Amino acid sequence: MTLSAAPTDDLNNPPYRVKNSPVHGRGVFARRKIRAGALIIEYGGDRIDYDLACIDAAARDDDSNHTFLFSLEDGRVIDGGRNGNDARWINHCCEPNCEAREEDGRIYIHALCDIARGEELNYDYGLVLEERYTAALKRAYACRCGKPGCRGTLLAPKRRTRKS
Repeated sequence: MTLSAAPTDDLNNPPYRVKNSPVHGRGVFARRKIRAGALIIEYGGDRIDYDLACIDAAARDDDSNHTFLFSLEDGRVIDGGRNGNDARWINHCCEPNCEAREEDGRIYIHALCDIARGEELNYDYGLVLEERYTAALKRAYACRCGKPGCRGTLLAPKRRTRKS
């Protein structure tokens, strides 16, 4: 995969800002119009083994399922909670205006469409868990996007297997 052109903005003048979100906690909002296809930000953080990420998650004392982990194709994860950047505050949406793309082991957030000044940036987290998706699990990973096509959860739909 080839890396798209880097954003024209320098680190002191990014096209976004972080502030409180009506969707959840903190959010990332366009400071000015962002054109469709634009590279907005790289998802930053320490790269750690998946097993270590699971141990860290299990050691947390809360039940929020709040995570800054981003899975990579090589099985490792980027932990945005460790040396992460503003990208960790981008919220989930079932009808997103951004997408995350992995390119050479790095995650970049790109605009899917033109994004207006003041609009919150979001992408579909598409979380994948091995366990069965029960109603309780879906509630634990509830979506708050409020879009008409909201599936009600941050979890990606399970792929159905064909019975032979």
